[in-house]
Amino acid sequence: MAKSERKKLTRAEERDLDIEIDFLAGLARRAPDYVDALELLGEDYTRRGRFKDGLQVDLQLVTLRPGNPLVHYNLACSYSLTDQPEKAFEALNKALDCGYRDFHWLSRDPDLAVFREHPLYRKLRTRVRAMRVPVD
Repeated sequence: MAKSERKKLTRAEERDLDIEIDFLAGLARRAPDYVDALELLGEDYTRRGRFKDGLQVDLQLVTLRPGNPLVHYNLACSYSLTDQPEKAFEALNKALDCGYRDFHWLSRDPDLAVFREHPLYRKLRTRVRAMRVPVD
């Protein structure tokens, strides 16, 4: 599943998330190719607002799963969240090349809000339209 919309966390939720992050980060250090743990860790970093840490995890996942469209999509989200729209554009194009097709979510995902304000979003939208799928 793609990174989801972030909501304000309670103190207890923050504490629980920090514990989960510590646990998953430990797993990832011991088993750097443990994809499931890395995917959860990346999502947790994003939920916690630790976007640079999430980006590092997504970069690691791309090397482990280079043909996975969702991995490239999540990388694009991390680039957008760290204000790197050009890199987000590249990652989204790679996600499309690999088969990503949830265009409705792409047009609404809050993690891509920065990217959607960039002129490169229009180029991506043109590519999606050429695939004969409407996007906002």
